[in-house]
Amino acid sequence: MHKSRLEAFSDGVLAIIITIMVLELKVPHGADLTALRPLLPVFLSYVLSFIYLGIYWNNHHHLFQAVKHVNGGILWANLHLLFWLSLFPFVTGWMGENHLAPATVALYGGVLLMAAIAYYILVRVLLAGHERDSTLAKAIGSDFKGRISIILYAAGIALAFLSTWLSIAVYTLVAALWLVPDRRIERTLVA
Repeated sequence: MHKSRLEAFSDGVLAIIITIMVLELKVPHGADLTALRPLLPVFLSYVLSFIYLGIYWNNHHHLFQAVKHVNGGILWANLHLLFWLSLFPFVTGWMGENHLAPATVALYGGVLLMAAIAYYILVRVLLAGHERDSTLAKAIGSDFKGRISIILYAAGIALAFLSTWLSIAVYTLVAALWLVPDRRIERTLVA
């Protein structure tokens, strides 16, 4: 099967998720800048989630540049990833509305963890559907970033009950690791 429909569907779902998130930002009651202060946690949660969705979209795009074809397993693995990403508006809103309460930050981390696991599974299913010496296999390599991200998310979830700011710092660290798309794919495709 061709990969174009999967890519188009994924792009559409991510666009809808981002749209839902921005619609959750409520207009403050008041015309001065102090009216924005109570919305700061909501806005910061939105910014972090927007960055995460951008990272997933960007890396998904790069990943599929090395993919030659898809099959049923790949379609289901991609849907699994999209399911977890579709929960971003809920956990983002809950965390922001409750001013980064420990349980909300932990659940946010839980969704980040599950999305990372789903992305890892998608990569594994893609590798299984391609030859061992394919461009994709060469580009992925050991997938250190994928494995370390899962470990860091688990640590961030535990930290949420000790310090929500440390937990958010861990989530931000993982985002920074992935902010630049995986250069291995670009180098392999150019070679």
